Amino acid sequence: MNNFGNRLVILRKMLVELDLDGFMLSTGDAHMTEWPAAFAQRLAWLTGFTGTTGMAAVLAGRAAMFVDGRYTAAVRNQVDGGDYGFVDLAQTGIGDWLARNAEAGARIGYDPTLHGCDAVRKIEHRLAGSGMELVPLAANPIDGLWVDRPERPKTPLFVQPVTLSGRTTAGKLDDVTDWLASSDADAVVLVALDSIAWLFNIRASDIPVAPLGYAFAICRRDGSADLYIDTATLSDEVRNHLGDRVRLAGYDDFYPALEALTGQCVSIDPDLSPIAIHQALSQAGAKVREDVEPTLLAKQIKNVVEIEGMRQAHVRDGVAVTRFLHWLSTEGPKGNQTELSAAGRMTAFRRELAGFHGVSFDPISAADASAALPHYWPTPASNRPIRPGSVFLIDSGGQYPDGTTDITRTVTIGTPRAEVKDRFTRVLKGHIRLAATLFPAGTLGSRLDPVARLALWEAGLDYAHGTGHGVGHFLNVHEGPNHLPAGPRPGETGIQAGMILSNEPGYYKAGDYGIRIENLVVAVKRDVLGAEQPLLGFETISLAPIDRALIDIDLLSDAEIAWLDRYHARVLARIGPLVPSDTRRWLEQATAPLRPDARSARVADFGD
Repeated sequence: MNNFGNRLVILRKMLVELDLDGFMLSTGDAHMTEWPAAFAQRLAWLTGFTGTTGMAAVLAGRAAMFVDGRYTAAVRNQVDGGDYGFVDLAQTGIGDWLARNAEAGARIGYDPTLHGCDAVRKIEHRLAGSGMELVPLAANPIDGLWVDRPERPKTPLFVQPVTLSGRTTAGKLDDVTDWLASSDADAVVLVALDSIAWLFNIRASDIPVAPLGYAFAICRRDGSADLYIDTATLSDEVRNHLGDRVRLAGYDDFYPALEALTGQCVSIDPDLSPIAIHQALSQAGAKVREDVEPTLLAKQIKNVVEIEGMRQAHVRDGVAVTRFLHWLSTEGPKGNQTELSAAGRMTAFRRELAGFHGVSFDPISAADASAALPHYWPTPASNRPIRPGSVFLIDSGGQYPDGTTDITRTVTIGTPRAEVKDRFTRVLKGHIRLAATLFPAGTLGSRLDPVARLALWEAGLDYAHGTGHGVGHFLNVHEGPNHLPAGPRPGETGIQAGMILSNEPGYYKAGDYGIRIENLVVAVKRDVLGAEQPLLGFETISLAPIDRALIDIDLLSDAEIAWLDRYHARVLARIGPLVPSDTRRWLEQATAPLRPDARSARVADFGD
């Protein structure tokens, strides 16, 4: 029996002691964080699964892992199939599985600080009438078993100055106060770490891939706010920055503080809050209202200072990406590199940049069949060599005080097959068309997503992920709810000027290769003569060459060629003066016009 199998046995014994017939466990922490700190990696400790989204259900006689399509292959590589069955969340929810596999009247324990309101309600609804009971636990049983569990990080807080944030904390708090007054609520509870960091203009390093600190907040209708945070992390500068308007308390004082809200109308966001908060407020006698959290839209719409910061961060980041691509063009054909060594090299180039705070996520560095898995991260066990003839994909990003980056490039190591060039060019056509499209302000991202798929659809091809996601400003690299999803999504926000999203169509051939081209774009106003409604378009802000060797020019229109030539000219103009001379010479070739005679093509419909 492996180590994870032993842990499963011990957990089952503990469940018997707790008078429970089962237990369900999800990824994440008490703030629904996508990439939580190590102390919250309970599912990884129990099962070995390291993906960002997943759940486990454990009964006396069987157990199951629940993941979506992103992690179908990863869960089988990381988790012992003898211990757990593997379930596709799109086909079978955990409530359905429990209804079929647990005995009538079973008591299923769960940690209410880790499960969202709607998720728990859906399971309860599915189990209604079965006699089964979901039992919220005061303590997570994993914490009593994980003897060497890391402590919750307590890194120093630092101020995000108004010269970078573009707005004062006081101004943001005033907006929340106005929202409470208009909503006739007494207080609003903030749980999401990026919302708290944005509202109070503070940052930290508690999360490995985002400049966030563990904290809760309660904002009140009188304009004050309570910030629950480890006070030892606060410097005099941060305390002075927060001022008298913000009361400070310990992180562990948050849940007890909810008991004092008796009789008050308190707003929570059910999509961003664990059900434990709803339960605590209800038990305290508060009136609980469920609303979209008031900082959400304001955080998504970047102000002019944030947008300019993002542009500048992408220039610096483009230097690192360009240097990496030049390095790979030399080292890749030698056959001495691997997925892990390439990922390390990409991060090393970023570390040399001014203001580099850390990566915005661990690099997805994938060669050949690995790249056919859209959310693949290399491990020592899976680490593939990069050989001549490989198709290599790297998806990576950085965190800087003036912005967050996320960029994907796919390159060929040597001469590509005709099929690979065809697929790459179709992905490129979709990328260009989306980058150049005009659309009415407020258009849902799900309505734009098909624009990036048309060239693939024409060949009977597609990809099984959304085309883009929102991006924070020195916050989370995945910021919702503004997305370009592959279909309508509950709570989806219409795109407004100032929103920053990714443009990342792809194609994946299982067991062979994968392709993705990703740039970040900012939605900007476009003036069109005779337009009868406000129009938006996208300004591409990522800067790095796209592999010309993978392009089948005959598949591109003159307008598409002209778009790419203009983009590459901008890359050379902005990045060329900032890289070493050998990289500059390589970049000049990498950004040369695809076909010089296409420069004069009519491109009025392909603005950028």
